[in-house]
Amino acid sequence: MSASLPADAIARDASRPKKGTPAWLREPLLHFLILGACVFGLDRVFSERADDPRVIVIDAAVDAEVREVFAEARRRDPNATEMDALRRVWLDNEVLYREGMALQVDRGDVTIRDRVIFKALNVIEAGLKLPPIDDAGLRAWFEKNRVRYDEPPRFDFQEAVLSADTPEAALRAFAATLNAGKPGEVQASLNAFSGRPHPTIVQSYGEDFARALEASPPGEWRVLQSKDRLRIMRLESVTPARAAEFEPLRNAVMQDWVDATMAEMRSAAVQAMTAKYTIRYAEGDRR
Repeated sequence: MSASLPADAIARDASRPKKGTPAWLREPLLHFLILGACVFGLDRVFSERADDPRVIVIDAAVDAEVREVFAEARRRDPNATEMDALRRVWLDNEVLYREGMALQVDRGDVTIRDRVIFKALNVIEAGLKLPPIDDAGLRAWFEKNRVRYDEPPRFDFQEAVLSADTPEAALRAFAATLNAGKPGEVQASLNAFSGRPHPTIVQSYGEDFARALEASPPGEWRVLQSKDRLRIMRLESVTPARAAEFEPLRNAVMQDWVDATMAEMRSAAVQAMTAKYTIRYAEGDRR
């Protein structure tokens, strides 16, 4: 499955996702993420249907396809919340496709679904107008979204890597010899990590591991449980968080506000179009 769409909903600061809902689910216009673009592989499903053009069916075929796309991208199955978001991705794209066909923007692109959607989006965008924003409003938006701009605390640390099947007792014994300055004859490789923010540590090793590492005394080797196995780690140093200042970032903040506001307006326009359709879920399953 291959398709491309304009990057209207660029995921910013991927190294600093918020806790709770995954960052990719919080984008204002989710269906313009790469994951959403991949869902266009459902062409073959709808080419076999002769449904009412005002009825959109979200059935097992849709679920199977979006689940497969997600699993390929994330290397795991989506949870219930993510499946709801994936159905929303697919539904938005299907509405755009049908609206594009109704507007006859398919001329020259009859067999290229993503091009039809792209042209329909351009028609929508041409009718949108950004609301005015003054300095106070921009500053307020900056404060509301300062997680995009604040510099998070960053961590320098090292890992002494032994075989993945090394027993816990041997790992702890090796950590003790490292702390004593006598590594002995055990063969281990050393990985060094610099400037890693908390969210990326969580992503790589797990939440409990991140908390344990960050609570470790600098310079001391410890055996910590990651999400897949025990690891020998040593925290080197911590760079404190730093709050961003508005003025040096004014132009960037303005552009971010424009991008986010336009994305929200486009999303609202697509949702308004959706109201013209009857949405049916297989076996009455209206998730």
